[in-house]
Amino acid sequence: MNSNTSRMNRTRGGYTLIEVLIVVMIMGIAAAVVAPTTSQAGVLRIQAAVRTLVADITFAQMDALGYQEQRAIVFDTEENSYTLVQVNGSTIDVENDALYDPRGPGQRYTVDFNREIFGGTVIESAEIDDDHVLVFDEMGGPVAEPGSSTLSDGGSITLAGPLSRFRVDVAAFTGRVTVTRLD
Repeated sequence: MNSNTSRMNRTRGGYTLIEVLIVVMIMGIAAAVVAPTTSQAGVLRIQAAVRTLVADITFAQMDALGYQEQRAIVFDTEENSYTLVQVNGSTIDVENDALYDPRGPGQRYTVDFNREIFGGTVIESAEIDDDHVLVFDEMGGPVAEPGSSTLSDGGSITLAGPLSRFRVDVAAFTGRVTVTRLD
């Protein structure tokens, strides 16, 4: 065996200090990039819940306007969900008059915040005219109660997640929707 070959085998047995430091530095940079991304996942999930709620409020307004019939959103804070409902006369029957949604449970237009996609979002409160029901008249404006033409005082829905809270306000008369972060 040649002396050069035996010397190469001896020196190739481990890593140099520089190689180890470079690997540790690369892993540190990767961790610094990934860590903030994973911590933002919870905020993104509650924002998805807020966007879903705002889109459904807007949909209920436009559906009322399009069909010239009252529509309501019934909030169930105990079940952490809400259902879009067609208003018949002066009553709201969530079981029989829920709007159709091919994706919803039982094809009902119900949004359940207990689903994993919403990351622990909770309906903290739903206060609309001292009730938990948001009703839109035939023109898409909020009214105080089903079957009524009395204007609503407006109201708000507060959604809370593990890392942030948001309040969705519905203005009296116009039904304009605004979102405020409460952190």
